[in-house]
Amino acid sequence: MTETVEDLAKLVARFVRSDGVHTTPVPRLDLIRSTHQTQDLHAVHEPALCIVVRGAKRVMLADHIYDYDPANYLVVSFDLPIIGQITSASLAEPYLCIRIGIDAGVLSDLAVDMPWDDEATSKGPGLFLGETTPDIVDAAMRLVKLIESPDDIPALAKLYERELLYRIIRAPGGQAAVRSVYGPGQGKQIARVIASIKQNYREPFEMARLAKEAHLQPSALHQHFKAVTLMSPLQYHKRLRLQEARRLMLFEEKSAAQAAFAVGYESPSQFSREYRRQFGLPPMKDVEALAGSILATEPQSREAVGARPT
Repeated sequence: MTETVEDLAKLVARFVRSDGVHTTPVPRLDLIRSTHQTQDLHAVHEPALCIVVRGAKRVMLADHIYDYDPANYLVVSFDLPIIGQITSASLAEPYLCIRIGIDAGVLSDLAVDMPWDDEATSKGPGLFLGETTPDIVDAAMRLVKLIESPDDIPALAKLYERELLYRIIRAPGGQAAVRSVYGPGQGKQIARVIASIKQNYREPFEMARLAKEAHLQPSALHQHFKAVTLMSPLQYHKRLRLQEARRLMLFEEKSAAQAAFAVGYESPSQFSREYRRQFGLPPMKDVEALAGSILATEPQSREAVGARPT
């Protein structure tokens, strides 16, 4: 029997009765609910498949805009600093999303076992939209239903996860996204550079060191990095610093100067200039504006969910 997106939405709604990001007993599977639209929210999005089953969301990467809803899913194949906004949500019709973290081991095994289209190109950003087909809905339904059968999770979760990722890879654009990370070319090198920047973002930016780690010339690294992330390595480095500083001020009540030094800035005035350029307001004014709305609108809480009665 073929399930519909609405069937999947009803199943998710049974498990999440409050707004937030809800962890589940199924590894890498989170369920997200929000009854409110949100402001632009900056975050580093880890590799994941996101299937919206009710409502809609917009993601911005550099100057590219991606809108997705129950008709289209989102795949992020690299760690990317994005701006996200829930654009359709209400008390009557909450935003509901299934997020499956992409496991590198599962994906690389699939890359070895599955047939490849020789014409699939690995060029393009590490983020794409695809059509939420009945095959994808069915596979997602089987994975989410495991929440009701925790004893089956050890034996079946990886099988269902593998099936779902297989459907994504076989969809238009899927092979290119996977090949960009696991296929021939610079994908693995760019992934290594991204990991290095994330680990060392508090340190001064050094293009020469990153190029050496990637075994690429600086000009080649710049070109390939920008093709995947739609920004230069230096822009990526700055974006990580500023987003972490914003988080420290908003959720850990750090002052602007404390946040600046914590993320590696030596000059508070330089930090304030770059912060305003990125977020549109000076640091503390931005945090004051966010404090009254972000906590009330963005799913910040993380709760564990298990089997619930129907």
